[in-house]
Amino acid sequence: MALNATIYKIELQISDMDRNYYATHALTLARHPSETDERMMIRVLAFALFADEHLEFGKGLSTDDEPDLWRKELTGDIALWIDLGHPDPARIRKACGRSNLVIVVNYGGRGADIWWEKSARDLKRSKNLTVLDISVDVVDALAALAERGLRLQCLIQDGHVQIISGDTVIGIDPKPRMAADFSGRWSNAG
Repeated sequence: MALNATIYKIELQISDMDRNYYATHALTLARHPSETDERMMIRVLAFALFADEHLEFGKGLSTDDEPDLWRKELTGDIALWIDLGHPDPARIRKACGRSNLVIVVNYGGRGADIWWEKSARDLKRSKNLTVLDISVDVVDALAALAERGLRLQCLIQDGHVQIISGDTVIGIDPKPRMAADFSGRWSNAG
């Protein structure tokens, strides 16, 4: 018998001073039984970092031809492809060919370092790829917030992020390992 996904409803209020983006999003996330709290909350963080009214969550872990998050143009072209964790370099190269900008939100401590050591040479040829690292401490703190009904505030200024839930404030400084050739946050890094 297949296990069902657990539904999480998250109200995410974003104040992104770097992009002059201010909005509240009512997110509904279906968490697959094999997905951890850490990964689910990194999906929420990735949404906050690149939010706009057209950013959507992909179908999830079981779908190879969709990212974790993406934004499509009205023409159907993929403007933004976001993957989490340690994706296969071949998958990322293919995504770079299909979309204008690809972001990998890399997390997992030493596992993230090992993935980068193995993948960097292959991925550095992709001019439309940005790889951001999220520290283990941040991932653990975000996972501790995971609840089925959650209200979060996200403040972003000068690349620094604060996630606020009640009295808890988590400071996040995404570290770019490499940045795409575009004029935007985390450009000219790595």
